[in-house]
Amino acid sequence: METNSSPSNGARKEPVKIRQMDIDDVAQVFHLGERLFEAESMPNLYRTWDEFEVIELFNGDTENCLVAEVKDEIIGFALGTTISKSRSAWKYGHLIWLGVDENYQRYGVAEKLFLRFRTVMLGQGVRMLIVDTEAENLSALRFFRKMGFGGPQQHIYLSLNLAAEQQLAKKKAAELINGSPKDDD
Repeated sequence: METNSSPSNGARKEPVKIRQMDIDDVAQVFHLGERLFEAESMPNLYRTWDEFEVIELFNGDTENCLVAEVKDEIIGFALGTTISKSRSAWKYGHLIWLGVDENYQRYGVAEKLFLRFRTVMLGQGVRMLIVDTEAENLSALRFFRKMGFGGPQQHIYLSLNLAAEQQLAKKKAAELINGSPKDDD
């Protein structure tokens, strides 16, 4: 997912501003994430990238939604939430999405986003941060280890593609509505 290309038009020299996401950023964040988190390249992703995910996180945890921008252009984002469990004194932070435009990867943008996210979490009394990624995403694993994450726990997500069954159900429903060619009653 990361590339070695440098930002266009010398933008690498432009300062990156990290700030809390606002309502006017939702569309830009969604479209950037749409490019970064394609369903075809992540078929087993248990969370799906869609406009409802972005809006839900923004509405529920606005203070935990950050953007990186250069010259008023959103080039990255960090979206997260906090989790409190009953009978536990601990509050957990969950970094759900971290994405940086391909042209700005490997220039410290993700690190800046993460460090600000971490500061926000500390301010909310979070005692442990949680993040997950696919086991094959070696660049993400290296990044999170560099940020201090450790103790990876293996967790297996299984998937069952129901597309064929959906098609069969639609066909049967259409036959019921339109009358089956084999219907002799």
